[in-house]
Amino acid sequence: MTTIVYLNGVFLPQEEAQISVMDRGFLFGDGVYEVIPVYDQQPFRLHEHLARLQSSLDGIRLVNPHRVDEWENLIAQVIARTAWKDQGVYLQVTRGTGPRDHAFPAQVKPTVFILPMALTPPSAEAVEKGVNAITATDTRWSRCDLKVTSLLPNVMLRQLSVDADCAETLLLRDGELIEGSVSSVFIVVAGVLRAVPKSNLMLPGITYDVVLELARAAAIEHEIRPVSETELRHADEIWITSSTKEVLAVTRLDGNDVGSGRPGPLFRRMHALYQTYKHSVMRRKAEA
Repeated sequence: MTTIVYLNGVFLPQEEAQISVMDRGFLFGDGVYEVIPVYDQQPFRLHEHLARLQSSLDGIRLVNPHRVDEWENLIAQVIARTAWKDQGVYLQVTRGTGPRDHAFPAQVKPTVFILPMALTPPSAEAVEKGVNAITATDTRWSRCDLKVTSLLPNVMLRQLSVDADCAETLLLRDGELIEGSVSSVFIVVAGVLRAVPKSNLMLPGITYDVVLELARAAAIEHEIRPVSETELRHADEIWITSSTKEVLAVTRLDGNDVGSGRPGPLFRRMHALYQTYKHSVMRRKAEA
């Protein structure tokens, strides 16, 4: 199957898409991105993803090249050009092509790229048994709230978990949990769900928001406050969340069992709530 992408006003086969070697995204990682999950060809939490895109663009002082309705139309066209019912739509905006100078070019047109990707949900085994994770010191910059394309620190930290045959690297800074290399992190202690508060040191996760919304709606006791490394290591449950992972339980951390070593009861409840919510949203969109 030929994958059709969007690049600067044109829909074309992926293998034909090209950018200039002078594009600042290539030279400096000077750009931002989003990944939007799509279920049954319906984008999930699209407005929230586009709002985060706007925040990232504002953070790097790059004018949004499209209005919300224009983004919606482009994304719908990309989805319609693929055979996948479930997919991830990757969109990237760079500052565009200009001289190799660190300072922003005076006049430059942003590069806009949209790529559909197959979306593979967590396996039934991963949901049933949980996944392994490791910890590492957070070596990233101080604006992790911006979803920028210069991701080398995240790449290096994620590779640590790949080398250890684990699903994720949980990041610690100054004795506190921050997030995962590619996910948000929750813990459960004595039946209480705990979430690290949003800050410039973590990406404001869309699934993070969904989990907290579902917790409030289901009257699940929860707290949004800093989580120490000690609390993380002694938690009854640990979850990782993202648009592609949805909600997964971490059952071994740094080689030690988390709680009973199996996904806990609150995870199972949240996983069921998440799936019900996701399918209800998609059903309402299909009927609209």
